[in-house]
Amino acid sequence: MSAPRAQEAVTVSVFAQRFSATRRGARLARRLATHRLDLWDLPYGSPASDTVTLVVAELAANAVLHGRVPGRDFELRLTYDRSAGLVRVEVSDTHPGHPQLPDAAVRPSADADGGRGLFLVEAAADRWGVVARTGPGKTVWAECTVHVPDDPRPVGRRADRRSMPHHEVPEGVDPLAVLLAGREEDDR
Repeated sequence: MSAPRAQEAVTVSVFAQRFSATRRGARLARRLATHRLDLWDLPYGSPASDTVTLVVAELAANAVLHGRVPGRDFELRLTYDRSAGLVRVEVSDTHPGHPQLPDAAVRPSADADGGRGLFLVEAAADRWGVVARTGPGKTVWAECTVHVPDDPRPVGRRADRRSMPHHEVPEGVDPLAVLLAGREEDDR
């Protein structure tokens, strides 16, 4: 009889969700991503959370503005590899067109309403790209290195969250429902 082997700790966490290809869907994707990062001990307002949230916001906005196909959703997938200190953001849509890659020589004018999204992604992420996906469309991905201080406390107990803005979600209540309830505040 062999000796029992200790299981290795799970170091990769994944969050995936589909959203309507609307401004509200993009906003909800950003809010849920920030909430999920906080659950993964990348607290609200931290440099890691702010960077990943910016990338999610820009890629979700692009999926809604440029990748929208009527009647189709977009998907957000976050993968956090704790051991590598890396968060991968993937936003998939069903539009066949690929985004225009930013050209450093052709920057949008200062008074332009848009055109900065991929410049921001390129500046914030360590690397990013576009790949084909199974079925119609493409996936735009970005990877961000995150630094989390070593802390002997158990996961979920690292940050003192009392001073951070967040929603209290009672056990057994869907956090999505709580975030959706707050959407009316965003619309005001």
